[in-house]
Amino acid sequence: MKFGLNTVEDDLDYLWLTPRVLRRIVQEIEQRENFVDILINNAGIYSNRQKPEGSNADEVRNSLFGAENATFENWTDVYATNVAAIYFVTTAFLPLLQRASDRRPGLASTVINISSINGMIKESLSRFASNAAKAATIHLTKMLAVEIANCKLAIRVNSIAPGLFPSEITTGTSDDCQKSPPLPVGTCSEISAGRPGTDVDMASAVLFAATNQYINGQIIAVDGGYLVKYGTL
Repeated sequence: MKFGLNTVEDDLDYLWLTPRVLRRIVQEIEQRENFVDILINNAGIYSNRQKPEGSNADEVRNSLFGAENATFENWTDVYATNVAAIYFVTTAFLPLLQRASDRRPGLASTVINISSINGMIKESLSRFASNAAKAATIHLTKMLAVEIANCKLAIRVNSIAPGLFPSEITTGTSDDCQKSPPLPVGTCSEISAGRPGTDVDMASAVLFAATNQYINGQIIAVDGGYLVKYGTL
């Protein structure tokens, strides 16, 4: 049996994303593809850092509220990219996703939202906005899974929550192929696995979420055992 795989990638500026732009993108894809089996929402940005410091309330306030980079704009930018965009992209593609399920009864199409274990831990890691947004991404995944199922659509929605992986966010750089260099030695001393995640770790998690028809509304942590040691909310 021969299988074919068509992939469509679109590097959107989510800060300028509107329903009108999304309709155009969906229409363009409809001209090339009759259906979409898998939708992966992988966009994300980090917030500015505000580290809680001080020995009294005034000093702590100044380190958080008074920080020059603590702005409403930074919070709204992070939420627009990490949360709102997932909602609008997912809902815009529902007809194409359902068409894939209609073609193969018993095999539901799938949405995979890439979140983070930072949305599952108590600590801010000095990234209040982005960690709060990742928690919102996780809850949005669950809400979409429930409401789409309530509407009798055969579309599964799950989220993968990565731990520490080399990326532009963790290393600050990447090459022309969007590959980031290895993390410094000792970075992973607190992780049970003793190493950062790899492409294979992430790819196998995506493959599992895409092919396992018996999971829906789930958050899959791929973190090398970080949450086992430090717990969740």
